[in-house]
Amino acid sequence: MKQADSDIPPQKSLIGEYGTYFANLADKPASLSFRNANWKNVADWKTKARAKATELLSAPETGKTTVVKIEKKYVYDGLDIEELSWQLPYGKPTKAIFLKPQGSTKPLPAILALHDHAGKKYFGFPKLVKTSDTQHPLIAKHQTAVYSGNAWANDIAKRGYAVLVHDTFAFGSRRVFYEDVKGLDYGPLKTGDKTDEKPDNEEHILAYNEWSKEHEHVMSKSLFCAGTTWPGVCLAEDQAALSVLSARKDVDSERIGCAGLSGGGVRTVYLAGLDDRIKCAVCIGFMTTFKDLVMNRSYNHTWMTFAPLLANYMDFPEILGLRAPLPTFVQNNNQDALFTLLEMKQADDMLKQVFAKAGSSEKYRAGFYDGPHKFDAQMQADAFDWFDRWLRG
Repeated sequence: MKQADSDIPPQKSLIGEYGTYFANLADKPASLSFRNANWKNVADWKTKARAKATELLSAPETGKTTVVKIEKKYVYDGLDIEELSWQLPYGKPTKAIFLKPQGSTKPLPAILALHDHAGKKYFGFPKLVKTSDTQHPLIAKHQTAVYSGNAWANDIAKRGYAVLVHDTFAFGSRRVFYEDVKGLDYGPLKTGDKTDEKPDNEEHILAYNEWSKEHEHVMSKSLFCAGTTWPGVCLAEDQAALSVLSARKDVDSERIGCAGLSGGGVRTVYLAGLDDRIKCAVCIGFMTTFKDLVMNRSYNHTWMTFAPLLANYMDFPEILGLRAPLPTFVQNNNQDALFTLLEMKQADDMLKQVFAKAGSSEKYRAGFYDGPHKFDAQMQADAFDWFDRWLRG
């Protein structure tokens, strides 16, 4: 005799016995999933699914034209480097680094390199680059921990790419400056302890990163009240950076890719899923299902991940799948504590189905690597080869 569902003990979850019920709400081919049999035509599906995702993300308007200021130009590591800035309608100026092979003059294929989160908001773009022989000790430590000690933006630039790395919302130059906040004196920072007065103080930077973890909840609630979302704001700022990159005369705007680990991975999901200017994408260390987030892993992740109600229309992998049939590579780590391996594989299966139905199975690839959360040297080599295949080959 078959056991009734009501007789099966609920599976333990982050939200107790409620987990199984609510996870089941997300565990289905939703109305705007291309896996749903109702969808036959790729173009029709993409148009409607992207419109709904765009509506729910509610990204703020950043303007059509961004005036870019070149702060400094120099040569380092065999690369021509520019330190850039631009002003969005809100917040302090965005700072960025542009890199390309020294002496290159012709339009190059390009990469928008998306920095990670890592609970370290004091820094943004420096996590991916090296612009002098002297690095901040915390940046060197971070690159050693998750990037095999490499400044991978430099490395792919040396392969013949133009590369832009910018600070996104709430990181680096775009971070929330403590002295601008009122009414929140919790955490290790104290009133009057100004973040811009101790730029190289390691103790202060670590204290700021701890404070900003708590402030992230406040920021997200405030964004909801403003009618927008954290992933929507990041998408808007990443698209502004993409426009900066695309407009350069030394960039081939028809051959632009993006990649990022972790927080950079979730940024890749939204940017590459919703903007066809990204011709090739590599999502690193951020792929799973909404079911996994409901049951097991939502507490691990930044508010940059969550677009309210989007699960009613598509599963998390299908946001990235909105770019089908454009080339897409997802890199996973088998022992990544931020996700459940079974659900990472389920996400891979969903994306395989989407790309197969779109008639482009060869444009999708997934890699599963042993080890914890990282973008190590082997993963970098594979990612760079993927870009070479689709942006240069």
